Amino acid sequence: METFYVILCLIATIWIAKIALGKKRNLPPSPFPCLPILGHLYLVKSPIHRVLSKLSRRHGPMLMLQFGTRRVFLVSSPAAVEECLTTNDIAFANRPHLLAGKHFGYDYTALSWADYGDHWRNLRRIASLELLSAHRLQAHASIREEDVKLFVKKVYKNAMRDGTVDMKSMFFELVLNAMMMMISGKRYYGDSGADVDETRRFQEIVKETCMLMETTNISDYLPWWKWVGGRNLEKQMVVLKEKRHEFMQSLLQEQKRKLVKGGNLAGENIKKEQNFIEVLLKLQETQPDYYKDDVIKGLMQVLLSAGTDTSSGTMEWMLSLLLNNPETLKRAHAEIDTYVGGDRLINDSDIPNLPFLRCIINETMRMYPPGPLIFHESAKDCTVGGYEIPSGTMLLMNLWVMQHDPKHWEDPEKFKPERFLELNSSRDVYNLIPFGAGRRKCPAENLAMRMIGLGLGTLIQCFEWERLSNEMIDMTEGKGLTMPKAKPLVAICRPRQKMAKLLAQM
Repeated sequence: METFYVILCLIATIWIAKIALGKKRNLPPSPFPCLPILGHLYLVKSPIHRVLSKLSRRHGPMLMLQFGTRRVFLVSSPAAVEECLTTNDIAFANRPHLLAGKHFGYDYTALSWADYGDHWRNLRRIASLELLSAHRLQAHASIREEDVKLFVKKVYKNAMRDGTVDMKSMFFELVLNAMMMMISGKRYYGDSGADVDETRRFQEIVKETCMLMETTNISDYLPWWKWVGGRNLEKQMVVLKEKRHEFMQSLLQEQKRKLVKGGNLAGENIKKEQNFIEVLLKLQETQPDYYKDDVIKGLMQVLLSAGTDTSSGTMEWMLSLLLNNPETLKRAHAEIDTYVGGDRLINDSDIPNLPFLRCIINETMRMYPPGPLIFHESAKDCTVGGYEIPSGTMLLMNLWVMQHDPKHWEDPEKFKPERFLELNSSRDVYNLIPFGAGRRKCPAENLAMRMIGLGLGTLIQCFEWERLSNEMIDMTEGKGLTMPKAKPLVAICRPRQKMAKLLAQM
């Protein structure tokens, strides 16, 4: 017990020293009160992006918060975010070292967790040029189209059986299957999934990962917490880390065996059907000291974790908005009927030619961004908006409040996709950056937009959609950094008359 009190005294001393030093520096304003030890942690409630937006509207777009022992720079205006990610892009190019990055990010060496430097730049180059380039995405177009076709067949069966469909699970299975096909050439949901035991393991890992990533780890902000009984979450992370490691290692070994059986890939032309692991194993042959197994597994896990929940969640929000706005749904039907018709399904190359569909996606991401908060960390002292920002400060950018700001968006709480036709569908401004910006911008933006457009576009093309009752779909936001819906979407659908023949033949 004495040790506990000593720790508390040390923390209180450090906290008081920080307050004294802060007064001598030109730091951004800090809301009152800032409690001893806890700082502003008492403000952290769900949904956190809304709580922080109230703070920003009350105290200003740039605030300095204290989350336990962590100094947090909260930014909530496009101008301040632009200054952080352009003028100070290198200064803010690091990620904060949170416990999830230690256990799920290969000790902060995976792409999404690594500090800015040579290693991160090389990982980023691999992701952008070798895995997510326009050429690679085009080569995998048939995979996405096949998975969407299987997805539509499953929705059609439900429509023919009782008409109601649990769209949350459907969207998640679609995106997860497509990602795993691109990564490893295997599906884990549906009739064409991998073997039963492997599928069960995979689904268990996905479920546990989603659960733990939605949980706030107090010891990230109060390090002493784990010494007074707060180790349970970390123990769960360690167990899950081993499961994830073993699963990805088994996929890697399977691909290695296939390459040995099929011959060395060095010197061969890259085939369109190559999955991501095969591409990286080819690179491993030429640079074995760098492309180690852990580097490959880290890249695979980042793509899988960052690309599934976000895309499937966006599709769920998007269909929910369309069900609450049937006139917009009719307009989307008309656009697809005019350009694609009813003799074939939408394919990957159709998406750029469906501007209103793109507007619906943009408006959905404006209202319900897949990552309402973006975390960076300063690697050195810098200045933003005239304020001094010390090194080691967590940068917290609240995209949600920016994308609902009436100063920048007319009727921000209304679903108005047509606003993006007037903006010429432009998203390269800091008013709307659902994929982030600067050096740390998500490299999978093009893949996500293609997957979302293809999946939702095909559902709109093939089915008539209705709510379960006359009541509007509940749009309450749930817990988690990817802002899921609190109530999973269940909807009624039936085949559109002009698509009935095609669907029956699938």
